[in-house]
Amino acid sequence: MDTDSIHSGYSHHSNRSRGSNKQSERSSRDRHKSHSRDSSSRSDKNVTISASSAQPQQPDQGSAPTDAQDDNWGETTTAVTGTSDHSLSQEDLAGFGKETEGPVEKLNCVRFLPLALTLVLGLLVLITPLSFLVLPQLMWPERLQACGTACEGLFLSLAFKLLILLLAGWALFARPGRASLPRIAVFRALLGLLTLLLLLSYWLFFGVRILDSQDENYQGIVQFAVSLVDALLFIHYLAVVLLEIRHLQPCFSLCVVRSTDGETRHYNLGQLSIQRAALVILEHYYKDFSVHNPALLTAAKSRAAKHLAGLKVYNVDGSGSDAATAQSRAKIAAAARQRDTSHNELYYEEAEHDRRVRKRRARLVVAVEEAFTHVRRLQEEEKKKPPGDEMDPREAAQAIFPSMARALQKYLRTTRQQHCHSMDSIQAHLAFCITNNMTPKAFLESYLTAGPTLQYTRECWQTRQWTLVSEASVTSPLRHGSEFQLKSSDFSLVVTSKAIPHLKLSEEYVHPKSHKFVLQLQSETSV
Repeated sequence: MDTDSIHSGYSHHSNRSRGSNKQSERSSRDRHKSHSRDSSSRSDKNVTISASSAQPQQPDQGSAPTDAQDDNWGETTTAVTGTSDHSLSQEDLAGFGKETEGPVEKLNCVRFLPLALTLVLGLLVLITPLSFLVLPQLMWPERLQACGTACEGLFLSLAFKLLILLLAGWALFARPGRASLPRIAVFRALLGLLTLLLLLSYWLFFGVRILDSQDENYQGIVQFAVSLVDALLFIHYLAVVLLEIRHLQPCFSLCVVRSTDGETRHYNLGQLSIQRAALVILEHYYKDFSVHNPALLTAAKSRAAKHLAGLKVYNVDGSGSDAATAQSRAKIAAAARQRDTSHNELYYEEAEHDRRVRKRRARLVVAVEEAFTHVRRLQEEEKKKPPGDEMDPREAAQAIFPSMARALQKYLRTTRQQHCHSMDSIQAHLAFCITNNMTPKAFLESYLTAGPTLQYTRECWQTRQWTLVSEASVTSPLRHGSEFQLKSSDFSLVVTSKAIPHLKLSEEYVHPKSHKFVLQLQSETSV
């Protein structure tokens, strides 16, 4: 009797909880339907999706990847639309390929300091010769001798030389810095110091020999200003040699290896310092190396963790301080025994993954081809419409994107590229392809093949902050056997330098008649 009463109490409680759950589901469904009616009233292109998708987050390199969604979520999703029953809503797809936003980079005014100093020095260079010409005219104009034809010719020469110096300095120095180096650039600092010493020397000479004595020979003053401009032109020539020409001849071969996946590139560089060589390597990295995907590097860790998690050790005999040691040894021994059969498991896992990728890829190709066929049909129909009713490429991309979004999302999740592509970037690329009348294969190439880092948006770059690690001074030149690292938050680039060997070519003369031969035919031969 007591048992029956207890059972009925539990049943009443469970029925009440199920009723409350059904009521909450009904209310949430009603709210969802009302939201769909509101969104459909705003635009006929918006649709409603019943199951909200979890936003994919960037996987951590040190932990095993966990799929927050099932790969078959697209088949169990209901979509209601006014234009197509294969579409997804723009609101619900806002998290498509969305990556966790990193911290906003603070405005760093230090990077503009070298450019500001260069502009100040260039202003001094431009003002100094003009001051040499203007100050005597302002201080003792009545005592100056008349400027003849030769003096006027010097004026013309000085004007053109200053114009050439201004354009040459703008082309070489007035450029924003490509990166912030850890140490000062030696050659640029040397050239700046040399220019300052030259200006100071000319100002001292001008103050002592011309201002104090109030020289009356104005032609000599003009020649003095012209000589300063000539010296500045020679300094600019020296700057071109040191900064632009000296490193053009290859002297070292640098091997760059990414520490995570081992991707390797080789570059030939000239006489550069270590920090400038690191800057050149980083410039090549963003266009030559494929984008770094940490999600592809966690398979081995997850496989090892799964093997160790499946092992159970029972301590039967003893207990105490040696129990943990014995348990770890038993796990190691069991893992060693499974080592002989682990390659079979790895083989079947890779085969299954390849099968899934080919399946997702085939579905994606078919969906994109159907979407582009629909676009061509719309374009043919819009030719018959008035000019005001035509749809621009951006609207066309937004209209056909939901029909391919499901297949594209599943393919990106299978290949673990969902953090590299956002919905906005995909729609922009789709609009670009529609504008330029590109084929579906051209649209899919950006997603079927991993491209260089610069192909993706700035938010997908792992980091722009690099740390240069070197035993030698970063301002020292490259040498044979130099080694340094470029570290970022997730990986590092290991660089090894080797000198290009000296090549010696020798000549061997071949006499023209040494290649001649005689073919003798005999009568008994078939020839």
